[in-house]
Amino acid sequence: MKRAILVIIMMISTLGLYSFKNYTSDKDEVKTSYASFYHDKFNGKRTASGAIFSNSKFTAAHRTLPFGTKLKVTNPKTGETVTVTVNDRGPFHSSRALDLSKAAFDEIGNLNHGTMPIEYQIIDED
Repeated sequence: MKRAILVIIMMISTLGLYSFKNYTSDKDEVKTSYASFYHDKFNGKRTASGAIFSNSKFTAAHRTLPFGTKLKVTNPKTGETVTVTVNDRGPFHSSRALDLSKAAFDEIGNLNHGTMPIEYQIIDED
């Protein structure tokens, strides 16, 4: 009986390892989504990576990409691009892929709009 329980526990543990998503990136893949920007109230607060957030730096939040990943973010309407570094987790809204710092958002979009359509691509992964 103890052996059967041990085997079941081992099977559950082994299958549990496969449930973790193994992130593999394709640097050539361009993804489309929406982005928003951080409110000023987050200035000076710690991000999920431990860095201190500043709306004047070119940073972004993404739900799964490793911290330190550099992204090329493009506004498809204007063709303007910006390079940002992932240093936080989010956004926690299913229709958006990135939360950009105000500086990054303003570089390619209009701060009078809360969100904008974007294309993004991994250019360097730490």
